[in-house]
Amino acid sequence: MPIRLHINIDHVATLRNARGTSYPDPLRAAFLCEEAGADGITAHLREDRRHMTDRDIERLRESVQTVLNLEMAATDEMIAIAERIQPDVITLVPERREERTTEGGLDVVGARDRIDAIVRRARDVGIRTSLFIAPDAAQVRASRELGVAQVELHTGEYCNASGHARDRELARLAEAARLAAELDLAVAAGHGLTRHNVIDIAAIEQVEELNIGHAVIADSVFMGLAFAVQSMRAAIDRGIARRP
Repeated sequence: MPIRLHINIDHVATLRNARGTSYPDPLRAAFLCEEAGADGITAHLREDRRHMTDRDIERLRESVQTVLNLEMAATDEMIAIAERIQPDVITLVPERREERTTEGGLDVVGARDRIDAIVRRARDVGIRTSLFIAPDAAQVRASRELGVAQVELHTGEYCNASGHARDRELARLAEAARLAAELDLAVAAGHGLTRHNVIDIAAIEQVEELNIGHAVIADSVFMGLAFAVQSMRAAIDRGIARRP
């Protein structure tokens, strides 16, 4: 089964904002990624607007030809923006102002009522919802109980580990993916993935989608954006080839 590759273009906006210029333009990045074979574009609209802006998301909605996945916190402000802009998918993620990037998965068990309210609002306007969670059985089951279409498994611990610790994290991800699929949830994965460590994740049979951003944008500095996307796709295909 092929894996959908969604490219997160947040850090094109980070580079633009570093100098307060109008370039590089995230919209141009989205076009190049799609042209290079990306199956979707992911963008995170943060509360502090540190990279993507509201106008960026509006322009992406007007132009993305594949799938627009809006990452967002489970807040009234963000679901109101989603209701207005109508992305194809929203992915609910935890968010803290002081973090450099998203740390850990969403606590679906502990914040069930708040998340449920956001999921219901998205469902009412026909927006598909994915929950970014740790590879934990309780979080997977809680996600299923909320009736979402998909979970995205947080791969950060796997990417940061080495040796036997990495093997354990990979096993946790595989087990969570199996459980999610058994519960009729689509399975995505992401966070910290590179051309080198994505292969083992792509080899997990139940993984249908990968959301990857920082590594692709970093690679593009040296090899160009289109080739960076294609190289990531090639690495994913090597993982798929290892499936049973």
